[in-house]
Amino acid sequence: MFVKVRHEVRCNAQVAPALIEFHDIVYRAAPAADDVPPPAQRAPADAVWRRQIDPDDVLLFRYSALTFNGHRIHYDRRYATEVEGYPGLVVHGPLIATLLLDLLRRESPGVEVVTFAFRALRPMFDLDSFYVCGAPAADGRSVHLWAADHAGWLTMDAAVTLR
Repeated sequence: MFVKVRHEVRCNAQVAPALIEFHDIVYRAAPAADDVPPPAQRAPADAVWRRQIDPDDVLLFRYSALTFNGHRIHYDRRYATEVEGYPGLVVHGPLIATLLLDLLRRESPGVEVVTFAFRALRPMFDLDSFYVCGAPAADGRSVHLWAADHAGWLTMDAAVTLR
């Protein structure tokens, strides 16, 4: 199933939104026993910026609360492991995207983001650290951001255009 969600953020009752955000969400059926997972991709090795993230159950619970996400795979370890069969708590895709943008803000605080698009490629769990990484383009108008798990696999890929 495909779901398109639109969020508008306004400041002080402004008529025009300060931010418009679209989410294209894909809900997939549970994998069948004979499904072959897509091959993993190595994360790029040319990071100019790199920050280690140590996810824990408190971070995931708080992000769930902040975003009104009641899915128990993010904060209920017993449910995530015993019912859903995950090895640990699932790190939210939007949390990873938020951390990617935070990396850009930390490394280039004065830039103005025009567009930000990301794609989750592989799940991450709270069992290991992961990395948010980035490399600005030579033209100064775009930035490549990505997340890598503890083993160096690409888990999220993102593109930013700047003003």
